[in-house]
Amino acid sequence: MNSQIRFGIEEEYFITDLQTRCMAGQPPAQAVEECRTALGDCFAYEMFQGQIEVASPIFTGLAQAADYLTDARSKLRSALEPFGLGLLSTGSHPLADWRAQQATVLPHFNQLFEDFQLVARRSLWSGLHVHVEVPAAVDRIQVMNEILPWTPLLLALSCSSPFAEGADSGFMSYRQTACDEWPRMGIPEYLEDEQAYKTYVEWLMGNGSIRQASECWWGVRPATRYPTLELRMTDACPQLEHSLCIAALFRLLVACAIEQANPGASYSPTSRRVAQENRWRAKRSGVRGAFIVEGFDRTFSAEQWLFRAEQLYGDAAQQLLMPDVFTQARRILEQGTSAERQRVVYTQALHQGADANAALAAVVDHLLAEASL
Repeated sequence: MNSQIRFGIEEEYFITDLQTRCMAGQPPAQAVEECRTALGDCFAYEMFQGQIEVASPIFTGLAQAADYLTDARSKLRSALEPFGLGLLSTGSHPLADWRAQQATVLPHFNQLFEDFQLVARRSLWSGLHVHVEVPAAVDRIQVMNEILPWTPLLLALSCSSPFAEGADSGFMSYRQTACDEWPRMGIPEYLEDEQAYKTYVEWLMGNGSIRQASECWWGVRPATRYPTLELRMTDACPQLEHSLCIAALFRLLVACAIEQANPGASYSPTSRRVAQENRWRAKRSGVRGAFIVEGFDRTFSAEQWLFRAEQLYGDAAQQLLMPDVFTQARRILEQGTSAERQRVVYTQALHQGADANAALAAVVDHLLAEASL
């Protein structure tokens, strides 16, 4: 087991007006420039001017990731504070109004807005993306197939988007529900190996469905610019330790799949249907869902599913120098996901006499505080 298996993390953030608690529709250009200067080459623009992204350097260990992202979040907060702005890391902004947002004027984003119209204009979501390197000699699609059944569990742990358009959506991850308005999201098509993937992409390009392979936006996909598998399904996490836990679990799954002689050999169209159903249950109920595990005639709670993962991958986590990853994941289950904590804050504010808008503002304050933990 390669304890130095390389990975990277992308976090997307909402720029937030500290007075109104709303997502900034058009933050001062100087504020965004200060953020870009603070992060250097690791800064990235997002579809809307009120969102930014940090695309980390390459890491070989979790301590490096923790140090870098702690520093990056701190630098971004310091860059924004003089302008009365703050930073939110969460799947959806409780007080965001898509009608008030201004698009980032770059060719790539212009094309998305042209192609997808209202779907793109309403796409105010932030995700946690994790890249893990796969050796050139290993088939990335087969590795992807090996880990796909576990990805709804990672989504459940990350859920942080219960509120959308100023109201409770009824979902733990409404972001993932909204993502289904886009094509080629969610669980990938059933593809046996990398050759089948290339044939599928060529077919899409040949019939005019896509311009490039990167327009396959699945919850897990082979990256086009890097020799990695990229996790895209998970919500942005307010607490950095939750981001790191999910990144570690994904890295663990990929590392174990790489070590197998025939990764993905047991993945089938039935496996894909199970993953699709579990993704639905995760985005609707989060870690309180009842999940299907192929080969068993009963459903699993998130706790039971995580315990099974530890049985299978616990020794490998030790070899990867991540001995606490399952303890950290259980802590998320015990303390509740961000979506659950947000609802508690919202309900408490209502009980104390706040109206719905003020209660959502209290949720924003809660998220601003958690982003600095």
